[in-house]
Amino acid sequence: MVSFQDIIGQEQIKEHLHTALTRNQISHAYVICGERSSGKEYIARLFAMALQCEKRNSGADDVPIPCNECHSCKQALTDNQPDIIRVQHEKPNTIGVEDIRTQINQDIVIKPYSSPYKVYIINEGEKMTPQAQNALLKTLEEPPSYAVILILTTNMDAMLPTILSRCVSLHMKPAPDNEIRKYLMEQLQVPDYKADVCVAFARGNVGKAKALATSEEFDNIKADAVSLLKYIGDMDMSETVEAIKKISEYKFNIDDYLDIIAVWYRDVLLFKATSDANHLIFKEEIQYIRKVADKSSYEGIEDIIKAVESAKARLKANVNFELTMELLLLAIKEK
Repeated sequence: MVSFQDIIGQEQIKEHLHTALTRNQISHAYVICGERSSGKEYIARLFAMALQCEKRNSGADDVPIPCNECHSCKQALTDNQPDIIRVQHEKPNTIGVEDIRTQINQDIVIKPYSSPYKVYIINEGEKMTPQAQNALLKTLEEPPSYAVILILTTNMDAMLPTILSRCVSLHMKPAPDNEIRKYLMEQLQVPDYKADVCVAFARGNVGKAKALATSEEFDNIKADAVSLLKYIGDMDMSETVEAIKKISEYKFNIDDYLDIIAVWYRDVLLFKATSDANHLIFKEEIQYIRKVADKSSYEGIEDIIKAVESAKARLKANVNFELTMELLLLAIKEK
């Protein structure tokens, strides 16, 4: 069963799409923009399924949209609805002009097989080359009445202005923390303390929160990072070098590792200012949080948080990994 009620947050998008469905005011093209794993694919799948729902198209009143019961909905739930087409691309980082021509332009002239619409879903729309976008533009300028094109993207700036001018643009917003927390605890049976950590790192991204909650790798990263932070003040140079070697094991998840450090020191800053442990993310480590808060100044804690951001920037600029981590750990020890 899928429904619009399953979408966490995104009230404006839900209202827009639901109104379009109930009033039958469907645009021929939409661009849905949001972070990776933020739920764009789910919304597009749900909207496409609702468009083809036989109960909606029968004019029946007071039925859920989509109904999840008709033949079309059952096909869509198993990704076998013939009039919901997902554009594929062989090159991993590029959607080329031939992908658009063969899968949309040449196909769209054929009327729907069994539904009122032909729905095309272009995921990772930012990967379309300018030539591919120009090929799509020709279809967007004179689309058949039964065509609906859904472009999903993480970067609206990658889309040509001429494409955007012919589409309804829908922007994903960070989902409220309390709603993500409720989802993790009620739907995934995640304990409250773990839900708090996942919500803090997800920053409003439901997909990321769900991935973190079910990731054994993230649990390992968190445990190792917290262990380092608890004892870094007492480490000598040789132990610091060993710590850097350990961190290098998480090179491909380094953003998560650095985020854990940043959240830890935000907890330190919050506790230093309020002496209240109730709102800490790492409240189970309160004795260590208190110890760092007592010995560090406000400026020193803020400098460490800035040093974490500097480390992220250095890594994005391809500065040597070990050197970047050494500078960060030294900055932490000095404060």
